[in-house]
Amino acid sequence: MAQKAGVAELADALDLGSSGSNPLEVQILSRPKTLPQPMKTVAANRKAFHLYEILEKLEAGISLKGCEVKSIRSGKIDIKDGFVSIQNGEALLFNVRIPQYHQSTNLKYDPARTRKLLLNKQEIKRLLGKTTQKGFSVVPVEVYFNKRGIAKVQIALVKGKKQYDKKETKKRRDIDREMRREFADKFR
Repeated sequence: MAQKAGVAELADALDLGSSGSNPLEVQILSRPKTLPQPMKTVAANRKAFHLYEILEKLEAGISLKGCEVKSIRSGKIDIKDGFVSIQNGEALLFNVRIPQYHQSTNLKYDPARTRKLLLNKQEIKRLLGKTTQKGFSVVPVEVYFNKRGIAKVQIALVKGKKQYDKKETKKRRDIDREMRREFADKFR
């Protein structure tokens, strides 16, 4: 009861005018919240999953020119033959082709140029230590734009599969597919 009286007194003391609305009603004006955009995958290296055993994955930024970003946004990038090499303390991305954006005026554009990956020193040292071991290499697995709209490359430390490993993986995948199919048919 005392609270109701206090609210009424406050409303009378404020006397915000005779607009007919409740004086205690406060409108908060703010920008409508935009939902975070999901990551947009532009290119995936499905061949890497067949040829290599993926040991660990890292996210790296990539140093690009403006026309390359526009070309990637339009989905024109080829990463299937790409690989990462560490030279002079920098991670470099080789054999990734980004064709020239169709509206670009850059005449001296090289679509297969070497691009620098943006990684921490510790990550570069760890990758360098792993890749010096026999049979290990680093390949790009996926190119995407993160929630802030920045182009990122997911790279993976991989070890090459032997022919019998590839056959075993294919056999295991076929068995799993058959089991899922039978399980789905059983509950229909």
